[in-house]
Order: sequence, then C-alpha cells, then structure tokens
Amino acid sequence: MSAAPIAVETHALTRRYGGIDVVRAVNVRIPVGARVALVGANGAGKTTLLAMLSTLVSPTLGSATVLGHDIGHNPAALRRSIGVLGHQPMVYEDLSPLENLQFFARLYDVPDAPARIEELLRAVGLWLRRRETTAVLSRGYHQRLALARALLHRPAVLLADEPETGLDPQGMALLDELALTLPGLTVLAATHRVDRVEAWATGLVRLERGRVVEDTVSLPVSAAGAGAAR
Repeated sequence: MSAAPIAVETHALTRRYGGIDVVRAVNVRIPVGARVALVGANGAGKTTLLAMLSTLVSPTLGSATVLGHDIGHNPAALRRSIGVLGHQPMVYEDLSPLENLQFFARLYDVPDAPARIEELLRAVGLWLRRRETTAVLSRGYHQRLALARALLHRPAVLLADEPETGLDPQGMALLDELALTLPGLTVLAATHRVDRVEAWATGLVRLERGRVVEDTVSLPVSAAGAGAAR
C-alpha cells in the first residue's frame, strides 16, 4: 500500500541569528492528517521553526514545503492553506469578536462568511458577546477568538505555538475538539504541556538546541485521515 501524502516536509532547514544556528538542519516529514507535538526546552527552536513554516521568518539555509508550497515562493498561496495560532492571540482589541472575524473572512475570501463566523463564535462561546469590544474580554476569551480566527478559512494545516496559553480546562477542551483532534486536520503544535500530548498527538518531534533529537512521527498508510478539515 502506498504511503500517505506529506503535508509538511523540511530539508536541512536552518535559521541563524548572529552566527548562531537557532534551528539547525531540521529534517521532518509530517503526513496529511497527522497531529504532531513539537516539544523541547525554552530556546530549543520551536517558535523559530514554526515561524519559518508559516512564512513569517525566512530560512538561512535549507528548504521546506507545506502542502506542496515551497515556503520561499508564493507565500500568499501557502498562507491560505494554513491556520496559525500563537501563544499571543494577535487579535484586534479595538474591534469586537464579530468584527475581527469579519475582517479576516474578507482577507481570506471565506465564501460562506456569515454562517462560518456564527458557527465558530458559538463553538468558542463568544456568540453572546460578539459585539463587545475585544479589549474588555479575558485573556482566555482572547485565545478562544484567536482559535476561531485560525480555523475560519478551513485550513488544511494548523501551525500552533503554545496554543494552550491562557486557556482554562474548558478552553483546552474546546481547543482539543475544534483543532487538535479534528479529523483530517494536520497539526504541528509546539507545547510545554507534555502531560497532555498523549491525549491528542499521533507523533512527537523533540528539539534540543535547534536540532531534532527525537522523532516518532510515523507515515500511516495512504488515505487514513487525508483531506482538509471542514
């Protein structure tokens, strides 16, 4: 049987700052539908690796593809296929949750925007507060809104950096349900919550001083879990 298609692949991916390799010659292959925990100590290179894959930072050496898109070419097309969720929510605090999602829906040309926005705001528990200024909401609700934004355009790949930050147990349950265990969604998530990894991840990549020192990501057989999240 044929191997599953690859969603994320890197070849000697390296990022150097001031002569220091923060990410060193990283080689990973993540099949479509896999859910991979990216772990390691602070400063191991997790955030930098995710930033390169999401085209926010250019690599110094090496290459990578996400869903067949080279991260160095046509980044706009790549960004339309991925959702990005950071430990900082990065939402517009002077807008309401509804206005935030309306803005990003226009940015991503979401075809069924009103229905999709309502669906997600209800899912993350913000529908009744949709018209309030985001600045008055708690840190946890900021992160819930960021989760809704990351999933708004139905990405095929989610790149997440410490997505549990600011979430209470109910919020983490929503994160798991809507993103980390969503069938068909390929996930690469940096996390310090190693106690939760077994609950959602199908594989693990561990970084140490920018290098991969452990990789348990398997390549499952063909179409199991294939397809973009819907």
